[in-house]
Amino acid sequence: MNKSYEVEYCNLELRFDRRHIQQLIRDLIQDGYSLYWSENETLFIISVRTGRKLTKLRFQRLPKGYKLVGDYVIRDAKLAEWLEKLIGDLRGHAVVKRFKDRQILVENILFGEVIRLVEISGMEHRVIYQKGPVVDTAQMAEMYASESAEQQLAHLQEELDAELERLFEAIQQGDTETTEACKERLRKLRLELLRLEW
Repeated sequence: MNKSYEVEYCNLELRFDRRHIQQLIRDLIQDGYSLYWSENETLFIISVRTGRKLTKLRFQRLPKGYKLVGDYVIRDAKLAEWLEKLIGDLRGHAVVKRFKDRQILVENILFGEVIRLVEISGMEHRVIYQKGPVVDTAQMAEMYASESAEQQLAHLQEELDAELERLFEAIQQGDTETTEACKERLRKLRLELLRLEW
């Protein structure tokens, strides 16, 4: 990749577990990058210094693992190669825009595979590559199910936390009727969680 390139990653989505993030940190340090990281309840952030620029990679915490999300503009060729390798290895999704002189090359990547490649020069654009059917029904169902299940899991986790809080207060106050109602609700939430994780 040419160093004069500017690469923009839009709608980036990569899923990680904690082990992958730790390996990524080790690999970046071994490659000579200066970096630091921070973490809170919702995000794990790795800040990578490339020259005078600081790139913050944001990993959103999920019920099981992490998801690298967001849009990034990378001007460091080696870091761009890292991201592209991760997109391929982890079967991620992204729209990658490469800027050079007066041209933009746009790659649509789905499940780690380039499905469309377009070259834009001024007002003209030319489709260089287009994969057969862009997304087959099985892939669409898989994408929808993973997003839908993820949102449902997050919602159920919130409900579970609220119900546990209600149960704790009911036990503290000696309210047996509310305690039993909370326990029944928690049983139902547990079954729902098991169904989603299955």
